[in-house]
Amino acid sequence: MPVSPRSPQPVPHSASHSAPHSASHTASRSAADDEAFLDRLADTLAALPGVHAVALGGSRAQGTHTADSDWDTAVYYRGGEGLFTPEALRRVGWEGEASEIGGWGGGVFNGGGWFTVEGRRVDVHYRDLDDVERVLADAEAGRFRVEPLMFHLAGIPTYLVVAELSVNRVLRGTAPRPDGYPAALRRTAPEEWWGRARTILHYARAGNAPKGGRTEVVGAVAVAALSAAHAVLAARGEWVTNEKRLLERAGLRGIDDIVADRGPAGADPGPAGADPGPAGLAGLVDRAHDLLAAAVAAARGTEGAR
Repeated sequence: MPVSPRSPQPVPHSASHSAPHSASHTASRSAADDEAFLDRLADTLAALPGVHAVALGGSRAQGTHTADSDWDTAVYYRGGEGLFTPEALRRVGWEGEASEIGGWGGGVFNGGGWFTVEGRRVDVHYRDLDDVERVLADAEAGRFRVEPLMFHLAGIPTYLVVAELSVNRVLRGTAPRPDGYPAALRRTAPEEWWGRARTILHYARAGNAPKGGRTEVVGAVAVAALSAAHAVLAARGEWVTNEKRLLERAGLRGIDDIVADRGPAGADPGPAGADPGPAGLAGLVDRAHDLLAAAVAAARGTEGAR
């Protein structure tokens, strides 16, 4: 049944329309101020019709935030009940906007809103528990899909919402929680992600490089690198909730030198701004493949990832 907040006290409408906060104002807030704000925020979200749980996500849930970090939250509801509506969220009166359900392209990441509340940037994500429970069952069986999502070059795995359950901090109500990283997913996800990366690189080398399509080649290498990074983290059994630090976590920041076409260590990069030509672009793809393949193979404990 929908959760009842401890004390439903909506954050004052007037406070939400304050001017953007300054760095000095942000720095002056204490941990106690933040916790009091989070209590008020959670109570307001929990009071929305149909909400079963409210969670804090992102860097603030994982303890890696800075004073200026956004407040990422999620509201868990059941779409089959027909009780939760974005209009109820808009009526709270916060400055900002809320999408319709499915407004961010559909799929598991099915919409949300951006707001300013008491001078703080707050994101609210919609999470349908009916979908979440289905995706959790799929992940435990090693099944997932990759869905397009704005700001994510490689797209997102449907198990991203399961990752959120694992790392987020539930503030109100209850939400399902995975029992570790599913063993079946550790077997299937690396293969799927690395297969995508290999296919992208193959097409870039065979289709884009011979035509001198530098933009297409560099774009393909970037997408392949993030796909390979997903493969690495899945092989390790480490959850991923976004692409922000994905390359660093996978040890693949070296792809930057390849994308910049600096060549192998010690090689003459040639005149600045020179067109590498088809052969040079093919070599760029080959170097990217070798770097990514080695990282994936190491994470999987295999001798090589072709």
